[in-house]
Amino acid sequence: MFASFGKDPAGKELDTLKQSPNYRNNQFQNVVPTATLAEDASIVKTLWHFINKPKSNKPPKPLPAVKTDLKQSISDKPVIVWFGHSSYFIRVNSINILVDPVFSGYAAPFSFMNKSFAGTNVYSIDDMPAIDVLLITHDHYDHLDYETVTKLRPKVKHIYTSLGVASHLVYWGYNQQNITELDWWQSVTITDNLQLIAAPARHFSGRSFRRFTTLWSSFILKTNEYNIYIGADSGYGNHFKEIGAKYGPFDMAVLENGQYNVAWPQIHQFPEEAVQACIDLNAKVLMPVHWAKFDIALHPWDEPIKRLTKAAKEKGVQVTTPMIGEPVVIDGVYPCSEWWHL
Repeated sequence: MFASFGKDPAGKELDTLKQSPNYRNNQFQNVVPTATLAEDASIVKTLWHFINKPKSNKPPKPLPAVKTDLKQSISDKPVIVWFGHSSYFIRVNSINILVDPVFSGYAAPFSFMNKSFAGTNVYSIDDMPAIDVLLITHDHYDHLDYETVTKLRPKVKHIYTSLGVASHLVYWGYNQQNITELDWWQSVTITDNLQLIAAPARHFSGRSFRRFTTLWSSFILKTNEYNIYIGADSGYGNHFKEIGAKYGPFDMAVLENGQYNVAWPQIHQFPEEAVQACIDLNAKVLMPVHWAKFDIALHPWDEPIKRLTKAAKEKGVQVTTPMIGEPVVIDGVYPCSEWWHL
């Protein structure tokens, strides 16, 4: 077995996971029935499309980026710095949080697969300050990268993640005592003024042929002054309204926008649904992620952001569209240039 595949929960750890109300019929379950592939989708046809991806899947030239010194103070307000796809850095109340980092240049078990776009690898582990919180939403390769998390280990103080994901991390050398797993609606106090809450998402998990062995989650990052929703991967569903009712309003919703397809409509939301999810959450500003680094789906690389900004304008939703590395300051600076017009 290749180390990058990780290790699924087993033994006493698996016995503990089975106590979760979200674990039924020998696997984790979504809140509502969720198919990873649409009933009328053809596996053979889908594979053929992947083998013959259009050139528009990739940008015609290297993407622009900004190099921000993350080791220096940027603002007294919460700051978010995006690294492309679903990787980003948050500093709030002097706490450094790193979400789903992928700095290896690929999102797959092997380096020749799912390579990142030209221009998107301007940040490396050396650019990271000490990480107080490493947040891993779920165990897919484009969110939990073996090469990145193993090299990050000396800088990471504590990991917070979904149920079962610790099995991979311990297998890769992390100390179990430095990992906190959360089930949906569980919370943990990180500091006197920083709380993390796990919430549902509509997705799935798995790094090999087995799926649903670990949980997938969205998260709420809450202080006395600010409220940030970390959306992770999710198809659209009523869970957004439920989260908004329980924990909203939000100052910022970081939401998935990309890698969708009519063949798998329930596990990745479409751009227009991301806008509606922002409304459901009662969030002031929408920051779209899960695009502009990997061509994991079949749509043109810039289609997600074009569709989302159009829908957001129609619905009156404020969107921030930073370049990779361009700081977003909550209640301060919301970059909104259309930099994707290359």
